Amino acid sequence: MTFIWQGHPVSERDKTTIWRGFVIALFVLVHLFVSVKAHADEMIMLKTGYMTLDASGSFGAAGGLTPATRIDVDSTIRLARSNGMTIEGAVQFGDMRAALNYFPLDFSGDGVPGTTLQYNGQSFAAGNSVHAGLKADVYDASLTWYLLNMDDLPARLQIGVEAAVKTVHATSTLQDRTTGLIRSTSTTVPIPTLGARGRMAVSDFVGLTGRAGYLGYAGNHFLDSEVQMEFSPLPTAGFYAGYRLVDLKVDHAGVLLDTRVSGPFVGGFVRF
Repeated sequence: MTFIWQGHPVSERDKTTIWRGFVIALFVLVHLFVSVKAHADEMIMLKTGYMTLDASGSFGAAGGLTPATRIDVDSTIRLARSNGMTIEGAVQFGDMRAALNYFPLDFSGDGVPGTTLQYNGQSFAAGNSVHAGLKADVYDASLTWYLLNMDDLPARLQIGVEAAVKTVHATSTLQDRTTGLIRSTSTTVPIPTLGARGRMAVSDFVGLTGRAGYLGYAGNHFLDSEVQMEFSPLPTAGFYAGYRLVDLKVDHAGVLLDTRVSGPFVGGFVRF
């Protein structure tokens, strides 16, 4: 949930370029492995779903020599849940699995702070109604190497290491509804993580999958984890449901962010 990082402006053209690159990479990935589908252990899976997330913790942004105020999203400004569609494409070839995933974050809420807020170099007076908007598009590219890959038996077990890069295009906005004052900042930043992925299944009928990726440095950290259950009444199609947790702590270069985002998701998939 990297809403603010360094405050560099990002244009809508840059955002469109990221989207185009993501879609092109997805189609190239699918085309590549369709063209070599002669191997029996190769599989392609396409997923789409709906995710609803809740945010807790705090955020802030310093501007120039003005320190940031830590804004609590549970009490100072209560944020509503984020709801959005998710997309994933994955291919498995032997002991390797490559995937591209997209999910949005879109939080907003209102509050009346009891003290003056310093946000991105601007003061927001105590007692005024304040509206906050926190948005991010998260593009997740991952590669898994299964160290244990028993996927050709009725009872299946896969355990491996996973490297991923989350490219986050994020924007945060604070608005004083009384005076009309608005301050906003946005950035695009890649976040690498290293973790693990595992799957237990009974044939392709029902399976449980879990993954977690982590990055820690200088007292800051980023954790992205999820668990999901897949149910496939047909060999080539099915449903899934799960839970996702993103835990982020950043206190660097004027950025204050100590936030946890979590919630359930559901969807459907096809595979071939």
